[in-house]
Amino acid sequence: MRPLMVRFTPEREDFGRKRHMAKLTFYGAVREIGGNKILLEDNGTRIFLDFGRSFGAMNQYFAGYLVPRSVNGIGDYLEFDILPKIEGLYRGEMLEDTGIPVSQPQIDGVLISHPHVDHIGSLSVVHERIPVYCGEISKLIIDAIEDSTAGSNFGDHDFKTFHTGDQLKIGSLLVEPIHVDHSVPGAYGYIIHASCGAIVFTGDLRMHGIRKDMTEDFILRANKAKPIVLITEATRVMPSDARQTYSEEGVHAEVKKIVSGTDKLVLATFYGRDLDRFKTFYKIAKESGRQFVISTKLAYLLYKVREDSKFSVPDVLTDETLRVYVRRKKSGEYDEKDYPKWERIFLERAVTSDYVRGNQSRIIFNLDLFNFQELIDIKPEPGSPFIHSMSEPFSEEDINDELMHNWLDHFKLPFHQVHASGHCAGAEIMELIKRINPQTVIPIHTEYPDLVSSGVDVETLIVEKGKEYSFS
Repeated sequence: MRPLMVRFTPEREDFGRKRHMAKLTFYGAVREIGGNKILLEDNGTRIFLDFGRSFGAMNQYFAGYLVPRSVNGIGDYLEFDILPKIEGLYRGEMLEDTGIPVSQPQIDGVLISHPHVDHIGSLSVVHERIPVYCGEISKLIIDAIEDSTAGSNFGDHDFKTFHTGDQLKIGSLLVEPIHVDHSVPGAYGYIIHASCGAIVFTGDLRMHGIRKDMTEDFILRANKAKPIVLITEATRVMPSDARQTYSEEGVHAEVKKIVSGTDKLVLATFYGRDLDRFKTFYKIAKESGRQFVISTKLAYLLYKVREDSKFSVPDVLTDETLRVYVRRKKSGEYDEKDYPKWERIFLERAVTSDYVRGNQSRIIFNLDLFNFQELIDIKPEPGSPFIHSMSEPFSEEDINDELMHNWLDHFKLPFHQVHASGHCAGAEIMELIKRINPQTVIPIHTEYPDLVSSGVDVETLIVEKGKEYSFS
């Protein structure tokens, strides 16, 4: 089948350039949510847009103790087409017995939209001499994950960081990173000026968060670029979406009502890198005269992102509303030597299960889903509300829903679902496409890309995994 050729009219031709050809190949996020790996080639320059872990593809072949063998490099991933077979992309030690020759890098860079695992989770196998471009906050979050999560490794790369307003020159490409609102700080979309015209990539974004103005800014600037191609996430484009689309303000109002209506411990779980959600619960704790007790991982993330002066969060080492919860370790005595260096930062102001158990009416407790065992030590009073403030699928932070409810039923904790999605609703994606007005739209990061074509009056390209598409 011949590759699609999209021709742009003279009024869309930018920079007075001659007509040339750019190529796009999608190695992930094709009829799946996440796993972004998009190769853009233009005038000898080759870059990847994201290089994430594909939860969908991984879950088809690996689960529990059945995992890819580290001794086989990337061989197990190649067998099931989870990673692309490309020369000059991977570290040499990952290539033994793969049929891919060890070579110098043949990729000019990886552009990261934001630090979620489905967008960065496969960076560890990428050749260390291939530069990685990401927002300043994204790099700090990556550092925090690596420091605080055992076995976490995104590779020893040359990270080149930026803020909105910067321009990146990568080979023949001029790249404009523009902030967008998502459920993690430091999220960006890109306007990529290729020889054939502008290619716009949304990353993941939403229009109902605290910083919806950033997404609005991205839409306006993307429209102004008159793109020949728009690559957009379409996570929530689906036959039916029963989820209520709360705004972050709506989450605040609903959670405040729950907190105000109880004199018991309030337990809350949310994605550990969603700092907008952290700020919502922090604000409610202050308004309610409660302390907000958070995990050491969240505390360390707050500690790290304060290194970027452009981003404002409370000082976890001094703020009176915040306390850091430490779990029992080896000795059972909370001895400093039992804790890694990154956790020792917080021991001076830390609280334990005894403190939470004895002050239940005065606390909102941030309970990580993988630390439900702490409920055994805390012993929350029956009727203590549990607020589940997360819902997106394919996250490394999820646990089995039935398992979660078994714990909640055992401790008699009423369940409340209150969440503002990190993604645009389906109708919002259609509106975004219309406003950006590309010649061609490519919906990815969705299980239902075909539904986009029926919702917009724009040529829609439904891509196949591993197939090359040319644009001129």
